[in-house]
Amino acid sequence: MLFAGLLACASVSAQTDDPVIMIVNGEPVLRSEFEYSYNKNNSEGVIDKKNIEEYVDLFINYKLKVCAALDAKYDTLQSFKDEFAQYRNQQVRPAFVTDADVEKEARKIYDQTVEQIGPDGLIQCAHILLRANQQAPQAEWDAAKVRIDSVYKALKDGADFAELAKKVSQDPGSARQGGLLPFVQHGQLVKEFEDAAYALQPGEMSGIVQSPYGYHIILMKERKMLEPFEFHHDAILKFIEQRNMRDQIAEQKIGELVKSTNRSEAELLDEKAAELSAQDMEMKYLIQEYHDGLLLYEISNNLVWDKAAKDDAGLANFFKKNKKKYAWDKPRYKGIAYHVKTKEDVKAVADCVKKLPFDKWAEALRTTFNADSVIRIRVEKGIFRQGDNALVDSAVFKKDTTVTKLKDYPFDAVYGKVLKKGPEDYTDVRGLVVADYQEALEKEWVAQLRKRYAVEVKEEVLKTVNKH
Repeated sequence: MLFAGLLACASVSAQTDDPVIMIVNGEPVLRSEFEYSYNKNNSEGVIDKKNIEEYVDLFINYKLKVCAALDAKYDTLQSFKDEFAQYRNQQVRPAFVTDADVEKEARKIYDQTVEQIGPDGLIQCAHILLRANQQAPQAEWDAAKVRIDSVYKALKDGADFAELAKKVSQDPGSARQGGLLPFVQHGQLVKEFEDAAYALQPGEMSGIVQSPYGYHIILMKERKMLEPFEFHHDAILKFIEQRNMRDQIAEQKIGELVKSTNRSEAELLDEKAAELSAQDMEMKYLIQEYHDGLLLYEISNNLVWDKAAKDDAGLANFFKKNKKKYAWDKPRYKGIAYHVKTKEDVKAVADCVKKLPFDKWAEALRTTFNADSVIRIRVEKGIFRQGDNALVDSAVFKKDTTVTKLKDYPFDAVYGKVLKKGPEDYTDVRGLVVADYQEALEKEWVAQLRKRYAVEVKEEVLKTVNKH
């Protein structure tokens, strides 16, 4: 088994600092495992908190279901193995990465950045842009040129660059900042702008520069080389974490280990998982929680959830035995409220569905009246309470309600029956019946498990939970 050995409790009886709190089907459960589960499921923000005594039964039921899943060999299914291994490996892979590995990656990123920036360094400019679309007629470019000429003359005559940028620049992002752009390097600007900008020294202003975006006037604010590694160290580490680059580093290291040790990736991950579980109780129980949770989901789905949802005979029988539970305090209308283009279709709709089961009505109406491009009817099907539908309220419940007419569908009608005491069969309240039937199957299953597997709770140890 993939999980074998990973969570074995060696010398359990000798672990006086972590005593056995219960024995389930012959397997000891340590107090630390119960505490992990209890504290996680009763943390701040949990609405339905349980006290320890209440949680014991839930925990035992959980353990019993896992025992049943193991006995049924759900853990041997390839789908289970694959999903569990994927999750476990996600938790384990980061452990291959050391602080030294991250520092090495940070230095590599810095060196690559320095190389990309090149000897010309970084520049920060301000600019004023008057736009002209690249495909615009020449007249638009000529008009923009006249305007930029006047702006340039004003600057030469002493106008303040930042104030003028705020007023006339058509680059809204930088205009609000007085035309100021962020620091950039070669390759981050269009060529015409970049060539003109890099030719300037701090404080110098360009002439009028034409680019595919229109006309610019550029003011060089600052030029610099990238600061030393130490200056950017923390920012690079943050960048590594934000981009989840630890995963890439881990992948690279595991690949190197596979080559150097001649072992498979699966073997390395198994070993690391066992090592982490031995060192870190939280990691141990996190992995176990996912392992057992997958088993619980699979067996519960097969024996309870999916089974109940698909067992029409069982649902019908359960509904029959518990019909009073689903009684309504007020009548409801089981049918359709519909709107048609012609008066003849009022009767045609009723004739179409009157001999069919209720769950077949929608498809019959669609194929009969709305199968082609002409939509002949608009219909709402359901079990209506008073207030759910204005047309039903008016026509069935005889309430003084305004029914909004639909454009192009002048004729309104309803078809169905009033259910005074409650639903006719379980399909009328299927969602409620399925949920209740699932709960009943769950209780029956748990009762069987309680008889099948022995459980012994160490009451004295239970009293020490979260108190040692």
